[in-house]
Amino acid sequence: MKDVTVVLGAGGIGLAIARRISSGRHVLLADHRQEAADAAAKLLELAGFETTAMRADVSDRSTIQAVIRKAQERGAIKALVQAAGVSPSQAPIEAILKVDLYGTAMLLEEFGKVMAQGGSGVVISSQSGYRMPALTAAQDALLATAPAEDLLALDFVRNVTSTLHAYQMSKRCNSLRVRGEAIHWAKRGARINAISPGIIVTPLAHDELHGERADFYQAMLKKMPAGRAGTPDEIAALAALIMGPEGSFITGSDFLIDGGATANFYYGPDAGHS
Repeated sequence: MKDVTVVLGAGGIGLAIARRISSGRHVLLADHRQEAADAAAKLLELAGFETTAMRADVSDRSTIQAVIRKAQERGAIKALVQAAGVSPSQAPIEAILKVDLYGTAMLLEEFGKVMAQGGSGVVISSQSGYRMPALTAAQDALLATAPAEDLLALDFVRNVTSTLHAYQMSKRCNSLRVRGEAIHWAKRGARINAISPGIIVTPLAHDELHGERADFYQAMLKKMPAGRAGTPDEIAALAALIMGPEGSFITGSDFLIDGGATANFYYGPDAGHS
């Protein structure tokens, strides 16, 4: 048996991270579409990895428990990559909150019970969590620590009125959730962090750059200090540092990697700051 990397969401970022951190490990790839999981597994197999592919709904606890059981049949779970999610252009409010907010919180609870000693996880969040109106300290604490089953019933979550706000709320929760879960994961000698990317060249980004908010995202791209979009490999490089031995002192943290888009949003020439 080998140590196992579990990847939820078989898209470009999840696949890039899996390649960087999984040499010598078995990689279990789970996606809401079996064909996507199969395709990602095939790519990794051609690169020399042993893989398992399966369908998984990250918003369903029993499904996540099935993923865990399947992974443990292959070996000890040493890495979790939570890269599954939907964007404002892909789903209605209820689905975004159920998948991106509840789903991530729930699966962190479940994997926090089984991670192997020395294991590490990363949640792919988003710069969008930094752009929503400020929450109170009490609201932030609830997003970080309330039981996953209670999150969707919180008043300020139920009052979300747009898909963009739902996405921002979800990603805010992702960024905070790793703080709350880091305490529990530490009991197993494991770590959990988040990465909040900006515009990264993936199919999801393509949907946003050509969807109903295309003008907004195209303008953001032009104004970013980095002057370009990022790549999945750049996210994977950061993930490898955070999840590897050089990152052993890092847990409960969120890393913004957006080419300076958030800096420009708050402090750029159009932000209204002197």
